[in-house]
Amino acid sequence: MNFHEYQAKDLFAEFGIAVPKGQVASSPDEARSAAIALGGQQWVVKAQIHAGGRGKAGGVKLTKSPDETREVAAKMLGTAMQTYQSGGRALPVDKVLISEANDIAQELYLSILVDRASKCVQFIASAAGGVDIEQVARETPEKIHLINVDYVEGLQPYHCRKAAFAMGLNAKQATQLTKIMQGLYRMFNALDLSLVELNPLAVVTSGDLIALDGKVNADENALFRHPKLEQMRDIRQEDPTEAQAANFGVNYVQMDGNIGCMVNGAGLAMATMDVIKLAGGEPANFLDVGGGANKERVVQAFKLILSSDKVKAILINIFGGIVRCDMIAEGVIAAVKEVGLNIPVVVRLEGTNVEKGRELLAHSGLKITPATDLNDAAAKAVAAARG
Repeated sequence: MNFHEYQAKDLFAEFGIAVPKGQVASSPDEARSAAIALGGQQWVVKAQIHAGGRGKAGGVKLTKSPDETREVAAKMLGTAMQTYQSGGRALPVDKVLISEANDIAQELYLSILVDRASKCVQFIASAAGGVDIEQVARETPEKIHLINVDYVEGLQPYHCRKAAFAMGLNAKQATQLTKIMQGLYRMFNALDLSLVELNPLAVVTSGDLIALDGKVNADENALFRHPKLEQMRDIRQEDPTEAQAANFGVNYVQMDGNIGCMVNGAGLAMATMDVIKLAGGEPANFLDVGGGANKERVVQAFKLILSSDKVKAILINIFGGIVRCDMIAEGVIAAVKEVGLNIPVVVRLEGTNVEKGRELLAHSGLKITPATDLNDAAAKAVAAARG
């Protein structure tokens, strides 16, 4: 689950991380009032969408009067903004953040995430902030510093000093960085987060550190423990089809290919997409109906797949363990009849009640192509998609 910048900064403040003063606004008049309330001579108006790269897309503007703040907010609100990080989608701008303007002396980068290779929580620190960290890693990898934090030991002062030295900070700034890293570490663990990124973590002209921008991702599997975070979800920023799938208990991710996939189990779904690629095809989606799939969920899964007009064939790959093959077959037959399917369907079934499931499909009177194994299924799906 992603968060807006203003939500991320509210969380930062709760954990003692310094952020600029700011107010969120949903209308031009609210934006003007926010500028007056914040005081000062300059403000930054920032479009609130779940994507980076807003500045390059015109979503970050400096203003010098409350009236100009109102005018800039009016041009942003109610529009849809696409950036190089928005996945090809134009995201709705329903809110803007009005923030005090800071004089920046240097831009740093700091993030915390789970590093699966080291099996540790890891900080990434760099003196090259304000740009894509991927670009820094590619062009100047020596500027990237990784700091692993053992879960048992926890974050220690020497970890923070190591980051401060790597970023060339002085003693005062090292003390401030220690407070920021300790706040991030507490926040990361307390809220079951998967990523927190400060980019930039700025050194302002006073010499102090302040989080000018922030990105926060939470582990959706842990949201049941954090109702406050769940209430901060903005469905309008998510892919409509993926959001609909979540309501049905289906794990669905849209992709760019033309072969729709319906599989039970995330690992099997990944393997199915790999085999489609090996057979020369392109998967149109990741779709895991889950181990407890029923006929109704299969019907909904078909509708999700067909929501993309790119789909030219559907590959169903089911291993019957918890879910029985005959029940999946009944769901497939019901779905094909209900949605009036007119594209090829290839089905591979294995596991519990597989013979009964195959028999149901064979006698359904529908144009469903059986497959003996996964390689056979992928080859038939690719051929069907090519017509």
